[in-house]
Amino acid sequence: MAACTATLIDARPGWTARVSERNASLLAQQPMRRRGIRTPEVLFTHSFDNSRLVKAADPVRAKQMRVFAAACTVLFSLIMVYGLQHFYAIETSYRIESEKQVRDQLREDNRQLRLSEAQLSRPGRIDGMARQLGLAEPQPGQVVHGAPRADSSAPVLAENSNPQTNATY
Repeated sequence: MAACTATLIDARPGWTARVSERNASLLAQQPMRRRGIRTPEVLFTHSFDNSRLVKAADPVRAKQMRVFAAACTVLFSLIMVYGLQHFYAIETSYRIESEKQVRDQLREDNRQLRLSEAQLSRPGRIDGMARQLGLAEPQPGQVVHGAPRADSSAPVLAENSNPQTNATY
């Protein structure tokens, strides 16, 4: 069985076309409904001569403008001071943070140097190196200890010593 389809073609304009057509006709009739006839538009030019006018001074308005300008200046100054302090605080915090990083790095370097010093000054290592160089332990009479001095890092006010003079004049 064959199916048969019929297509109905509507030649009338669509809904939107009919609405826009109706709106256009109502718009064309609108000026006629107001007075029955169209009103001509006439442009009249006016020329005014303001050269003889003198502006009158208004002391109240001038005072208001001075007060307003002063208030704006004070407000602007306060905002700028706040902004400068804020940016200075931020800059200082960055500087402090970088100094802390430098301090931490220096502490780590100091720790590494102390470890290295402790490793290099180990008595067993020094003894082994001395034996490699052919050095022997000192004999009992070879070691001379100096006189015990006061703390060498303490400040000395004055010291009286007799210099031995071997020079001939």
